[in-house]
Amino acid sequence: MTHDTEKLAANLKAIIRDVPDFPKKGIIFKDITPLLADHTAFTETINHFSNHFRGCGITKVLGIEARGFLFAGPLAIALGAGLVPVRKKGKLPYKTVSASYALEYGTDTLEMHIDAVKAGDKVLIIDDVLATGGTAAAVCELAEKAGGAVAGIAMLIELEFLKGRAKLPGREIQSLIKY
Repeated sequence: MTHDTEKLAANLKAIIRDVPDFPKKGIIFKDITPLLADHTAFTETINHFSNHFRGCGITKVLGIEARGFLFAGPLAIALGAGLVPVRKKGKLPYKTVSASYALEYGTDTLEMHIDAVKAGDKVLIIDDVLATGGTAAAVCELAEKAGGAVAGIAMLIELEFLKGRAKLPGREIQSLIKY
């Protein structure tokens, strides 16, 4: 991590709000809404990711529902790429491709439109938090099923103690803030 990145991460950590016992007792939720409301912090976050992935030939940015959408739009614009929403099963109106992943109790499924990523597309996947890695791994599977190549994964926050990178071997992962 460069000095500038460390400084940015420290500034953003100071802005992100801890909410104890949400969504259940014992969890400390990292609330990013103060960061989103701060024009400078939000802009610096988008600039950080766009500078890191500029020159990688990104043609599509895949934003993971729901907080990933908040970063995907401005990042796609900054990179001159298209935006692809990746949603929970049953939320998209057209034909979809899907991938399921394990949760603590059960499974969940993510989908994107079948024609959103084409052969030869270089995709960047973005979300707010890398936790166990299951969601990001499922989105990588979606992109590759459609013929795209995953050029990188961008995460605002990485919860390192959950070892999410282990489900993403060999992937370029850029996480800005680590806990």
